[in-house]
Amino acid sequence: MTLSGVGDVLRGAEVPLCWVGALTVAAVLVWLLYALLSGLRVWVLGNGQLVSPGLGKWAVVTGATDGIGKSYAEELALRGFAIVLISRSQDKLDDVAMSLEDQFGVETKTIAVDFGKTDIYPIIEAELAGLEIGVLVNNVGVSYAYPEYYLCIPDLDNFITNMINVNMASVCQMTRLVLPRMAERSKGVILNISSASGMYPLPLLTVYSATKAFVDFFSRGLQEEYRRQGVIIQSVLPFFVVTKMTRIRKPTLDKPTPERYVAAELSTVGLQSQTNGYFPHAVMGWVTTKLVPISIVIFLGARMNRLQRTGYLQRRKLREQRNGTGLKSE
Repeated sequence: MTLSGVGDVLRGAEVPLCWVGALTVAAVLVWLLYALLSGLRVWVLGNGQLVSPGLGKWAVVTGATDGIGKSYAEELALRGFAIVLISRSQDKLDDVAMSLEDQFGVETKTIAVDFGKTDIYPIIEAELAGLEIGVLVNNVGVSYAYPEYYLCIPDLDNFITNMINVNMASVCQMTRLVLPRMAERSKGVILNISSASGMYPLPLLTVYSATKAFVDFFSRGLQEEYRRQGVIIQSVLPFFVVTKMTRIRKPTLDKPTPERYVAAELSTVGLQSQTNGYFPHAVMGWVTTKLVPISIVIFLGARMNRLQRTGYLQRRKLREQRNGTGLKSE
C-alpha cells in the first residue's frame, strides 16, 4: 500500500476513532460523577436516622463489654433502644448495664455465656423469647495472641475449635435466633462485624482472616436473600480501631476510637451492604482491593506480621529471662 493509501485509510478512521475517544471520556466522567455522588451520599449525608427504636424496642449486642461492642451498645442506647448485652463475664456485663441505665435511662438485660461453647444457644433463645428485637450486632470475636505460623500455634486443636465457634458459629446461630421475627415484621437490622482482614488472606493470622471472610460472605449472601422482606444485613469490615484486641492505645485519623468508628458506621446502614464503616478505612479498602495487586497486599501483610511475631517473641523471651525461667530457642 502506498503512503497516499495509508493516509486515506487513516482519514477514513479519524471520525470513528474520535467518537470512540469521546465516548470513552464521557463514560469515565459519568463513572467519576457517580462515584463522587455515591461517596457524598454515604460519607457526608449518611443515613443516620434509620437505626432507631422504630425497628423494634430492643437491640442485642454480643461481645458487649469492651471495644467496638461496648460502643455499639452505648450508641444504640443513646438512640433509645433497650439493650441486651451478651458476653462471658457477668461482672463486666453488670458494669456496662449499670452505666447504660445511668447515662441513658434505658432498660437493659444481660446474658453471660461463653461463645466458645456450642450448648449456649438454648439459653440465649430462652432469654430473648418475647423481645421485639430491632437490631442485632454480631460483634463477639477472638484473634491470635500474636501472629504465628499455622503449625506453630499453641494448642492448635482447641485454638481452631474456639475460633470457629466464636467468630463463625456465633454469627450463624444468633442470626438463626433473631432473623425469623425480623422477617415476620418486615423490619430489622443485623450488623455482622467482620474485619478488613477478611477482605484478603492475611498470613500468620490465617485462621482469623478466614473466619472473617466467612462472616463477610455469609452477610452478603443473606442480605440478598432477605432484603425484599425488609431486613437489612450488613457486613462491617473495619481496619484498625483503638481496642484491647488491636492493642492500639492512641487514636489517629486512620485508627479511630471505637466511639468514633461506630457513630460513622451506623450512618452507612441501608446504604452499603458491605462497608468499611469509616471514610479513611473505605479509602484504605479501595486501595488494597482495587488499586494494589492482591499478591502485593498478601506479601506486605505477611511481612508486617512476621515483624510483629519476631518482636513479640523477643519481648516474651526477655520477660521470661527476667523471671529466671529462660526460654528454649525458637
